[in-house]
Amino acid sequence: MLESDTHRAGHGFDKRDIEIFMNLEIILVLAALVVMLAALVADKQRPGMILFSVVVFFLCCRIISPRELLEGFSNKGMITVALLFLVSEGVRQSGALSQLIKKILPQGRTAVWKAQLRMLPAIGFISAFLNNTPVVVIFAPIIKRWARSIGLPATKFLIPLSYVTILGGLCTLIGTSTNLVVHGMMIEAGYEGLSMFELAWVGVPITVAGIVYIMFVSKRMLPDERRGPEIVEDEEEKQENLHPVEVVLGPRFPGINKTLRDFDFKRHYGAEVKEIKRGGQAITKRIDKTRLYEGDTLVVLADDSFVDTWGESSVFLMIANGKDAVPQPKRGKRAFVLTLLILMILGATIGELPITQEMFPNIKLDMFFFAAVTTVIMAWTNTFPARKYTKFISWDILITIACAFAISKAMTNSGLADLIANFIIGLSNDHGPYVLLAILYIITNIITELITNNAAAALAFPLALSLATQLGVDPMPFFIVICIAASAGFTTPIGYQTNLIVQGIGNYKFTDFVRVGLPLNIIVFLISIFLIPQIWPFEF
Repeated sequence: MLESDTHRAGHGFDKRDIEIFMNLEIILVLAALVVMLAALVADKQRPGMILFSVVVFFLCCRIISPRELLEGFSNKGMITVALLFLVSEGVRQSGALSQLIKKILPQGRTAVWKAQLRMLPAIGFISAFLNNTPVVVIFAPIIKRWARSIGLPATKFLIPLSYVTILGGLCTLIGTSTNLVVHGMMIEAGYEGLSMFELAWVGVPITVAGIVYIMFVSKRMLPDERRGPEIVEDEEEKQENLHPVEVVLGPRFPGINKTLRDFDFKRHYGAEVKEIKRGGQAITKRIDKTRLYEGDTLVVLADDSFVDTWGESSVFLMIANGKDAVPQPKRGKRAFVLTLLILMILGATIGELPITQEMFPNIKLDMFFFAAVTTVIMAWTNTFPARKYTKFISWDILITIACAFAISKAMTNSGLADLIANFIIGLSNDHGPYVLLAILYIITNIITELITNNAAAALAFPLALSLATQLGVDPMPFFIVICIAASAGFTTPIGYQTNLIVQGIGNYKFTDFVRVGLPLNIIVFLISIFLIPQIWPFEF
């Protein structure tokens, strides 16, 4: 960060010089953010590397200090996200989720809305306490297989699955990494942060309304199943026990932006690509000349060892071969893992109570504490393979979050946040905080649909703080709006990773998400703008 105004003045800078420096900082930060957004939309690099490059640029320009760059990497919220990746992996490997969804799904003939009535509330509840991605990775192939077995189109359930995991994540502090990012930024800015169930006051009504909407429109607006060409296995393949397997390409897949002619999939993974699913289209002709992109679903012919070898690899978001995604441990282990999860949630909730804080004044019994304890217990009881624990953490998300703190600091240090806040206030023509709350929601939501939810929260947070400061109101309603708007990515498949996963396995088109997701976005927006000021008033 550049020296303070007083320090500059002491070295011969007058007021005009200081204004020139401040204006230059604003221009540099604004230009860097525009380039960052363009690079994220164009998918030139992984989001973490793009944000880190921008942060290093700010460091070189002395807009932030080395300490401010590194603060995000030691932030409690960011580290809590990392720990929750491991907790979610422990729950996944226990087999508890796959057993639960099988018990929830109705057996025998049923209507779409009846099946959704049983599924969606339960999935929303689960996603309030677990990372959304493993929930969708486990549930999607099971739901697809179940739907076909009872003669219902899987397309009526997969987008609802993704949407309800997003909705459930709005209800608790740990429901999504976005909430923890905002929580961490609040603490860094000197505020108390969010309690475990504070977001439930707005999250639960939004989730209920969202589920009702999904059940109402699924049959009419979601497409019937689009079947691709059947993969015919010849005699030689049958003798070699080859069978179709669906894989969803993740960001770490080494063949991203390459053709199959340039990237030999069979040499790398021992399987032959027969079909590429993308945007509701099934590509089977001239497949070797087709470029591969993140989120593509490949249908490959592979033997039984393929899933065992690559099932836990981070290069694939999901692998489905018509069988259970994880082995089924004994019932005792499932009960042990669920007990750990419940104790973690209860511990973090009770730890927030004033009486608990008085009893244990020298230790902060928050979510970070209990997530850390739970992770260590899971590791030493081999709930997840402890020697491979680094594989289960999405490092790009963590780097994105850590850099987001530094970008937020650069916007504040340069004065860009205040400048944009002044501009927004001017546009609203003094209509008051309600209009500004709506504008902040729309800005945050557009950014999250185009890039990533955590980056959207980072860009919006300094704006929220500056808006509240200039209006002289409590910033809490603005912070809550960021949590909701940055997670409500329903309109595009790229807005949220779970959307990207179900797009391929459900063979959805881009327009399917727009048609169903845009009205849901509007519903969430209206409920948020109405409820949030009622629960968290603008007045101090």
